[in-house]
Amino acid sequence: MTRLPAVFLICILAVPLLPVRGSEPPVPSVDVKAASHLVGSGGHRYLDVRTEEEFKKGHVQNSLNVPFLFFTPQGKEKNTKFTEQVALHYNKEDNIIVGCLSGVRSELASADLIAAGFKNVKNMEGGYMAWVENGLAVNKPQVHEEL
Repeated sequence: MTRLPAVFLICILAVPLLPVRGSEPPVPSVDVKAASHLVGSGGHRYLDVRTEEEFKKGHVQNSLNVPFLFFTPQGKEKNTKFTEQVALHYNKEDNIIVGCLSGVRSELASADLIAAGFKNVKNMEGGYMAWVENGLAVNKPQVHEEL
């Protein structure tokens, strides 16, 4: 018996032990118009997971900011206290719409919240960019003109 078939057999037997990407349940998502309706009706609250700097440049009205990632000189770093910080403001039964700039960070943040036991979390597809492109209401910083 040659060595190649044994190695091949070991690889085949090990495949079921590998984690399969996408095997976790999908994160529930809504488009920006549905998110706007849900937040506007008062039944859902909006959680913005962008950085504080991004949030200060403009954000969805009545939103709460808890950054999911921080941009550091070393690159992107995950906020290790994210779910704890969210839990200070939301109950695990609250209806939460999660948004970021484009919908990528918010999907990751939503998955973490769901894994932490938050039951009614929805990712907003397209993020803040899609919200603005659809002409929905935002809070922007006041620009003071110098005289």
